[in-house]
Amino acid sequence: MKRHIFRVVTRGPEGDYRIRDYTSEEEILRRHIQVGFDDCSTDMSVRGRPIFKGLIGPMPEAGGVLRYESPEVFEQMTKEWSEVRRSRRSRAKKSDGATAMRAVVGIAAR
Repeated sequence: MKRHIFRVVTRGPEGDYRIRDYTSEEEILRRHIQVGFDDCSTDMSVRGRPIFKGLIGPMPEAGGVLRYESPEVFEQMTKEWSEVRRSRRSRAKKSDGATAMRAVVGIAAR
């Protein structure tokens, strides 16, 4: 079985991200309470991995990392992600048809 790193991302008291990596499942189980196992993920590398009380995850990352986030971090990162996606969809500004036609024909605006 492929070895995983368990990454927990939470918020510090000043709003900064705190990232803690655990190199084994036993190590993370000493600090977090397991409430079940993931049995419905579409990513097979995540199935059967622990679910912890108060954390959202597991979510696969590159390099064999399984990521867990506090609800606050999950909400904030989802908002940031959605804002970036929205800005990529911006459309060209609509222009006044008459002004555009004058520009094409070469008539000065009055």
